Amino acid sequence: MNSRRYQVVCIALILLCLVLVLLPRTGEGRNRTVYEVRPEVTVPAYRTDAARAIDAYENLMQRYMDLNEKTLLTVNTDIRAIAQRLDSIDGALVDLARRFARIEQVLGIPPEKPAPVDPNTPVQAAAPKPVQR
Repeated sequence: MNSRRYQVVCIALILLCLVLVLLPRTGEGRNRTVYEVRPEVTVPAYRTDAARAIDAYENLMQRYMDLNEKTLLTVNTDIRAIAQRLDSIDGALVDLARRFARIEQVLGIPPEKPAPVDPNTPVQAAAPKPVQR
């Protein structure tokens, strides 16, 4: 009877071990996630005064270039507006010259011939001609 009891106990122990081995693999044991954390801590490089001065100069030059770009865009816009205004004035002057030419033709006034220009003389501001009465 002892040997029979010994066999039953051995079989029970083997079944218990199998149950214990298979138990963690079922249920929540399979969904368990393991995270591995590897922190990377870096120390910033030591910067010299010269490196800081160079960075400050580069920053200053970048700001200067941005300011110049904005200023040039504003000047460009102003020049375009001035050019449009001058074109409209030029058109008005051409119309005015045509009207004067027609008036002179109707009144019989001969057109004036411009004086020859000497390229060696400096350009002077045009002085108004005296009015003849």
